Amino acid sequence: MALHETSSADSESARRRWLARAAFLAIFASVAVLVVFAGLHTLTLLFVAVGAAVVEVAALFWFLTSRGVLRWTSLAVLILTPIVVLVLLVRAQLLWVVLLAAGLAVLAVVCARAALGRHRADWAMPEHPSAPPKRAFLVMNPHSGGGKVGKFDLKRRAEELGAEVVLLEGPGTVDVEALARDAVARGADLLGVAGGDGTQALVAGIAAEHDLPFLVISAGTRNHFALDLGLDRDDPSRCLDALSDGIELRIDLGKVGERTFVNNASFGAYAEVVQSPAYRDDKTGTTLRMLPDLIAGQRGGRLLARFDDRTVDGPQAVLVSNGPYEMQDLAGLGRRPRIDRGTLGVVTISVSSTRQAVGLLRRARQTGLIQRAAREVVIDADVPEIPAGIDGEALVIPTPVRCTVTPGALRVVVPRNRPGVRPPARPVDWVRLRRLAFGGSSVRDAVPVGDRQ
Repeated sequence: MALHETSSADSESARRRWLARAAFLAIFASVAVLVVFAGLHTLTLLFVAVGAAVVEVAALFWFLTSRGVLRWTSLAVLILTPIVVLVLLVRAQLLWVVLLAAGLAVLAVVCARAALGRHRADWAMPEHPSAPPKRAFLVMNPHSGGGKVGKFDLKRRAEELGAEVVLLEGPGTVDVEALARDAVARGADLLGVAGGDGTQALVAGIAAEHDLPFLVISAGTRNHFALDLGLDRDDPSRCLDALSDGIELRIDLGKVGERTFVNNASFGAYAEVVQSPAYRDDKTGTTLRMLPDLIAGQRGGRLLARFDDRTVDGPQAVLVSNGPYEMQDLAGLGRRPRIDRGTLGVVTISVSSTRQAVGLLRRARQTGLIQRAAREVVIDADVPEIPAGIDGEALVIPTPVRCTVTPGALRVVVPRNRPGVRPPARPVDWVRLRRLAFGGSSVRDAVPVGDRQ
């Protein structure tokens, strides 16, 4: 047995070492393609690429912060810049060279990430045994996600598995928290929700308060929470398998004051926009109309964010998440591979000028975009209350706002068989990659200590 494990470890080490070498081979090939086939035009291509990126970022900033002729001129520049670059490459007969070099560079990154990838135990949340519930209570919103509750016949399927199901059909607003508390008083041994993340958060808070298992059914529109739990977002009925054959994940719960959140709480520009009565009927138009004043600081309160030993004065937006998002996935804010580290993620954006916007291209040397992990985040402002978006729910909260995290507070039951969480995308550390490929270090030495916990 020990010999087999040693052989497997050696095989894995050799595989990663050759992947690291392949990454360097691909990047050298990419440079060689440019030098051999572009020759003296290589520096020109570099200048064009950098210049185009700067122009694109500046044009996008002007489009978001201006009105009238300047806004639409900026949009034209934003669209025309890549077209002009493409035409220049075609006329110079260098398009295929750039595409080939870019393809090799992408291959290098893919190989590098595979070589430095962490073992599943480093990024997957631990699983615990879970006994099937005897008195499960589920809340289902038939209007959520375009009617997924009815489309997938979730009520009937859940009842066949022995669950009590309540539909949020009205009339009027239904007090979801009151329904859940009443179910607990009547002896429910599991609470669950088929609906949006805002409803999930409300019931999850009650489940955590009473130390009851919580079931997530991916019947919302975006299902961010379900995504991070590795659930099937295309077929929410598969989530019901947890009632008969489930396992338990023990995850953290975020709090804004006394209100729980499972995904994130946003403050600043986005929270101001969603507060507008016009936002529901015209999301794009309302956002474009309000953004210039919000970015310029002429609308809404001036925020002050404090976390750990850092203070950020005047950010346009602050996002506090229940567990940090992937550093490489900010654009979509899509995934959190772990929600059990006992930390909040915090992202602040401070961009009030074209120079600061362009500075975002230099992620390592600018402060316009800050990403950190923290145990507590305090948002203050020069006004007595500020808008907040908490798991998609628009609220107004008195300042200062204190965001905290309760480690391992929620017992989430998920199906034993589910799509799962993908490995996180990590920045490529070329120094560690070189040591792995040519320096004789082991795979374990090539992985940062913090990633081996």
